[in-house]
Amino acid sequence: MAARLDRSAVRRFDDLYEHGFARVAACLPRVEIADPATNLERTIDLARSADRDGAVAAVFPELNLSGYSLDDLFHQSAVLEGSRAALVELAAASRELRPVLIVGLPLEVDGGVFNVAAVVHGGRIAGIVPKVYLPNYREYYEKRYFAAAESRRSDIVSLGDEDVPFGEDLLFDVGPVPGFRFHVEICEDLWSPLPPSTRGAMAGATVLFNLSASNVTIGKADYRRLLCASQSGRSIAAYVYAGAGAGESTTDLAWDSHGLICENGERLAESVRFSEEAQSIAADIDLERLSQERLRMSTFRDAARRESFAGEFRTVPVTVQPPPAAVALRREIPRFPYVPADSAERDERCAEAFDIQVAGLVQRLRATSLERVVIGVSGGLDSSHALIVCVRAFARLGLPASNILAFTLPGFGTSTRTYENANRLMEALGVTASEIDIRPPSEEMLKAIDHPYGRGERGDGVYDSTFENVQAGERTAHLFRLANLHRGLVIGTGDLSELALGWCTYGVGDQMAHYSVNSSVPKTLIQHLIRWEIERGEFGAAASETLQSIVDTEISPELVPPEDGGEAGNGEPSQSTEEAIGPFELQDFHLYYLSRYGYRPSRVAYLAHRAWGDRDRGAWLDTIPEAERREYTLGEIKHWLQVFLVRFFGTSQFKRSALPNGPKVGSGGSLSPRGDWRAPSDGNPAAWVEELRRNVP
Repeated sequence: MAARLDRSAVRRFDDLYEHGFARVAACLPRVEIADPATNLERTIDLARSADRDGAVAAVFPELNLSGYSLDDLFHQSAVLEGSRAALVELAAASRELRPVLIVGLPLEVDGGVFNVAAVVHGGRIAGIVPKVYLPNYREYYEKRYFAAAESRRSDIVSLGDEDVPFGEDLLFDVGPVPGFRFHVEICEDLWSPLPPSTRGAMAGATVLFNLSASNVTIGKADYRRLLCASQSGRSIAAYVYAGAGAGESTTDLAWDSHGLICENGERLAESVRFSEEAQSIAADIDLERLSQERLRMSTFRDAARRESFAGEFRTVPVTVQPPPAAVALRREIPRFPYVPADSAERDERCAEAFDIQVAGLVQRLRATSLERVVIGVSGGLDSSHALIVCVRAFARLGLPASNILAFTLPGFGTSTRTYENANRLMEALGVTASEIDIRPPSEEMLKAIDHPYGRGERGDGVYDSTFENVQAGERTAHLFRLANLHRGLVIGTGDLSELALGWCTYGVGDQMAHYSVNSSVPKTLIQHLIRWEIERGEFGAAASETLQSIVDTEISPELVPPEDGGEAGNGEPSQSTEEAIGPFELQDFHLYYLSRYGYRPSRVAYLAHRAWGDRDRGAWLDTIPEAERREYTLGEIKHWLQVFLVRFFGTSQFKRSALPNGPKVGSGGSLSPRGDWRAPSDGNPAAWVEELRRNVP
């Protein structure tokens, strides 16, 4: 993207404009039929409101300065002259307003009346855009009143004391807001097979405005939502739609004041339909996200190059003065980007995630003609979820659950709680459960390599990474040889979050397997998948009770015994993974925005603080589970983000470069070298760490 907005000598970290966002508004005034003077006053009132709200641009309905439902009155000179005069007055009034205003009026040009959108800002009219497609079917007779854009003969129109660019081939660059280039179309243009905004987007427009006077019929609002969302998605853009409403003539039709703001297929804001009062809606659009999506979407660039739309447009610069005070982001940033906030959508996604994992394993078993799998079950989140995936896959294949050979492999740090949970879960799921104590072979290995632990009495405190990795290696060695013995596949249990942070031992079960069902599933999603399984109760009360205990257990590698030689906290794990590498809920947030979009660290920190920061949330905080109500200061976020940057970009890629096969589950991506993520193993995190230190207070 272009350089960020230079607001002052000192950057305002809490300002949305500093982080690639921009606030836009759709203003829906109450119109007075054929009364441009009154409509001008109401337009200015809403424009002032958008200014106070910190918006950078505001769009109004089609023909809002005159009214849409005038029929043959569009050929009355009083209406045309009054509308033109209102536009000139609006331009003068815009000297005191920050937002770019996009308003509608009938305008006589080249011997015809055009239905146009006027772009107004800073005391001048920046451009005039005529409607391209004039509907002339059913209740519409626009060709009776208006000339289509293609009939224009002029590129310039004189308004007041200035010559103004005129044409459907205009794009507007809003400076100094990085990445804000917009295109304007009018109502029916969106309903056409090839909307003009499609060309505008491929020529570089990131924001698409539509001035509309679409009348309402039963079901039409749903179609508008679909059109706006799909156009924003296909165009990788924001789509801002302002529909006419109160005050339009109801001789034969009715209007519903429908306003919509969509971004890349997602609806951000919607008006109250059928309101009798003027209203406006606003949303903070993520320009940097759109830029990053286009950066990665090769088909978007190919389409733009193939059609060569860029050369068909004229670019009009518009310079906007930023608000004097920092504008706080109002857009809700989800705490869990891998997990939908809506409960119904979350349930649907959880079911689909399971289906993807199961389908992957089913196909691998069919392809290998194997009817057994071998899996290590620790009583932790990852292996428990992977075991459930195996049970479902075998059910789909018509194979007995007893063909799943599940092993507990207790070591020096295994706690009573996880050990018992593992055994209870295996029993409840009906798999073949066995146990192999890895402590004796681990001790032999430690002695063989002359490790200090192997030379002294047990409990002498030499619990280094070698001590831990010997246990991890013994577990994996046993599982692979068991797979040889029983002609089965070793199922990997390591998850996406641990792979991102390098929290896995190279060549062992959380990094290496015959097939890894969890490799693209982040820890936070696994937690929700298990909770979803508990709610469903598919495997009975005993399984649900055990799964709840697993969710409630401290996440731990369980490789080091407590210092006193016993067990900490009445059988609880003695190590905490999150104390070492950070809270998974926060690190998953960082992972999503760094790997999915490539954002600079300061922007990730800003988003994380908006999602997880210590700010007043009101009633919203009460809607999420108690366990997910934690908050983090900006200092804590900065600390753990730096930990993530060093581990992700600096020390862990060689482990990800050698990942086994496993299904991609979510659109958030995977770290497979054959899929979403390719990076050099000899990485250096210096650039990311420096950007974070320099730009986050």
